[in-house]
Amino acid sequence: MKKLALFALLMVPAILLASGGHAEESRYLAQTGRESDFWPRVINFTIFAALLYYLLANPIKNFFKERKEGIAAQLREIEEKLQAAKDEKKEAQTRLNESEKKAEQIIEDAKKEAVLLAQKISEANENELALMEKQLQEKITLEERKVAREAIDEILSENITNDDIMLDEAKVVDIISKKVA
Repeated sequence: MKKLALFALLMVPAILLASGGHAEESRYLAQTGRESDFWPRVINFTIFAALLYYLLANPIKNFFKERKEGIAAQLREIEEKLQAAKDEKKEAQTRLNESEKKAEQIIEDAKKEAVLLAQKISEANENELALMEKQLQEKITLEERKVAREAIDEILSENITNDDIMLDEAKVVDIISKKVA
């Protein structure tokens, strides 16, 4: 339907204009004395085109010049942003590489520190163990002496009485003075 309406809009004016051609030609010839108006139309068109060029050339040139400059400015800005992004990427990559190296160094240091701590703990445990063994030996020796004293005291208290030992005063004073000295 749309195609038919469009066809009708184009064809109706063409048919109407085609029907009245001879009458106007004879009237034009009677008024001007020429058969066609081709050259006056060319001159009119040239004057019209020159006026349009005179009036619209500078604004159109300025419009396109400003548009060209605007596009160039946008392109420069985009290139600057792109370059800045590339620089930031390089900087970020450099920082990443440095961070990776630092991380490796930290891990390496942590491993070394763990080994040192393990050695220190091992040495401290060995020292503590040696000290405990020494204390144990001292305790064993002390207990052996205690047991020996108890055994001697028991034997002496059971077998020897006060009547078996004859001490006179001079001997007691001599023993006490030896003990004090």
